[in-house]
Amino acid sequence: MNHLDELENKSIYIIREAYNRYQKIAQLWSIGKDSTTLLWLCRKAFFDKIPFPMVHIDTTFKFPAMYKFRDKYAKEWGLDLIVASNQEALQKGIGYKTHDAFTCSHELKTVALQQVIAKYGFKALLLGIRRDEHGIRAKERYFSPRNQEFKWNYHDQPPELWDQYKTKAAAETHLRVHPLLHWTELDVWEYIKRENIPVNELYFAKNGQRYRSLGCMPITKPIKSQADTIDKIIEELKNSTEAERAGRAQDKEQMYTMQKLRSLGYM
Repeated sequence: MNHLDELENKSIYIIREAYNRYQKIAQLWSIGKDSTTLLWLCRKAFFDKIPFPMVHIDTTFKFPAMYKFRDKYAKEWGLDLIVASNQEALQKGIGYKTHDAFTCSHELKTVALQQVIAKYGFKALLLGIRRDEHGIRAKERYFSPRNQEFKWNYHDQPPELWDQYKTKAAAETHLRVHPLLHWTELDVWEYIKRENIPVNELYFAKNGQRYRSLGCMPITKPIKSQADTIDKIIEELKNSTEAERAGRAQDKEQMYTMQKLRSLGYM
């Protein structure tokens, strides 16, 4: 097996192990490259018929191209898609013109996620996060428990030695499962190329700019780039020293913003 085969096999093992342990399970699909790669792996794990729903937490502030991509492939791949929004927050006028990025991310993403978990009774959620993406995500485990208030105690994470995972959680918790934790951004793009996985057009350069990470429109900025193909993106990454999420405002507002958000249940 080559490097990508090893990554794929480990991820599929984790996906199947999570489903075996928890029938009430779902995958969070942000429509970005990582969660779409995870979706692809779930399709492979279950021979193209995923036996659990995809959940899209819709802040209503995403790029139009993201909604178009979501609807196209949800239909094409026969996905059981749940779209969830925090309607109470939206009705109160919480948005990026009137509130800071931390408040918007917490109310429109974290609280919306809490609501959908409570509504459907999910016991485990698959997420497409990677350790190299952000410093706080390096503290995660493949099977990471949240407490009854959906909070994450990043000071007390279970050890995972020799691929022995803590797949059991107390009755009052749910688990976040991270099958891509061992991947890098470069791994993801090389796998996308090998598998011919569809990705959003926003990742490819137009007029000297492209998006390296996709979030809500008001707080996501493009980077300077001429990479308009996957091969060019791969080559660009091999020579880049800039952080992947440098264009995401919630990562810049203050040093521990992401740590605070994730401790409260953020994706």
